[in-house]
Amino acid sequence: MEVCALPPLPRYPTVDELRAGAAALAARHPGRARLRRVGTSRAGDPLWLLSIGRGDRQALVVAGPHANEPVGGATVLRLAARLLGDARLTEGAGATWNLLLCLDPDGLRRNEGWLSGPYTLGRYVRQFFRPCFMEQPEWLPHGPDRAALPETRALLALQAELRPFLQVSLHGADVGGGFAELTHDLPGLARRLAHASVRLGIPRELGSYDALYWPVLGPAVYRIPPPRRGSLTAAITEAAVDSTWTHPQRYGTVTAVVEAPMWAVDTVADGSPPADRDAALRAVSGTLRRDTRLLHRLVARLRPHLPGTADTARLLAPVDDYLLVCPRLADAWDPGTDDGTGRELPPLSTAHLVALRIAGRRLALRTAGLLHQAVTAAGRDPAGVLPELERLLDRWCADYRDGCAARWVPVARQAEYQCRVVLAAFELAGRQASAAARPGGPGRDRRAAVPTRRE
Repeated sequence: MEVCALPPLPRYPTVDELRAGAAALAARHPGRARLRRVGTSRAGDPLWLLSIGRGDRQALVVAGPHANEPVGGATVLRLAARLLGDARLTEGAGATWNLLLCLDPDGLRRNEGWLSGPYTLGRYVRQFFRPCFMEQPEWLPHGPDRAALPETRALLALQAELRPFLQVSLHGADVGGGFAELTHDLPGLARRLAHASVRLGIPRELGSYDALYWPVLGPAVYRIPPPRRGSLTAAITEAAVDSTWTHPQRYGTVTAVVEAPMWAVDTVADGSPPADRDAALRAVSGTLRRDTRLLHRLVARLRPHLPGTADTARLLAPVDDYLLVCPRLADAWDPGTDDGTGRELPPLSTAHLVALRIAGRRLALRTAGLLHQAVTAAGRDPAGVLPELERLLDRWCADYRDGCAARWVPVARQAEYQCRVVLAAFELAGRQASAAARPGGPGRDRRAAVPTRRE
């Protein structure tokens, strides 16, 4: 496999390094780059927007929507440098790029214990943090008019101000492959994504757990369905609620969600039929049920001994989310169990089954990692659960490493992969917007034919 050489980018930037890096770029390019504050987090951290170019066509790139997915910060700094080095992407395209450096700085700060490396699965899960579903700023479970989080309200205001033709949300899978999700089809994106995957050694996730029930637009490209009413389980596991992805459709915005893995598993790209689908599904669902029962017992032993602090509550809230959804997912994946929804699983490839195995393990690992933090933060272990949590974390990380052959993807490759997919989406969405704006049907606008980085 041919893999291109990249300049060194050894680690993920912190919240403060993101702001400092963007400020340095704005200072060096005062005529083309501007940094402004567009909101404030719950803990008082500024939300910073770096704008590059002065064209009428607005593109919005959102980094850091999930606290444990720091690749977006590395990507926006890399993307900003590329935009400032190639005027064809700004002035030549009549565009302004608006890069939101981090949507959840409070959450990213809680992950700074592992951001600088060394990057091992054990170190990551022991210092991992991601807030509960209701405190993740991209979701609108009660609609945009009742958005509770200041970060969410800041993003909604930015969307209303810019009315972007393209919004890109930068996400990172901890284990798996690269893929994209779209509110509208962008023909040609699957081919561009495939090219970036080959060049950078990142497998395409052909059966994403996140998009298990979503329409497929092309290999590793999925269509985000309209929001629908449903249970909290569906909201958590399927993004089946209104969100800041779908909200700006009222402005004609195309939203692309770009996922890049930290640890890659090559078999997520295996689109072959499975040897025994039902046996694999029973194994995955059985493992998830067994892990969930074990975690429930540990939580029951531990909870009475934890301090009733706000910090403990923040750690336990996502634990409760995970323990809520795990049994229902196990039922949904088990071919011998009726989960009560009346919905059947779609046709499944080997890639789908690998993705489900990874997802089940992810939920258990995250739960155990958060419980481990709760005990260590308390400074004492009267319930005696810490040795068992240590053994579980070691064993489940080894399952990713040895059972799934998960391999670390250098930060530079993760960020370059996202940059290439973002630039491809920008070009393709620009062509669509230009064609739609002209009377007489589709055509080609010379400004919209934005060059992407040549391989």
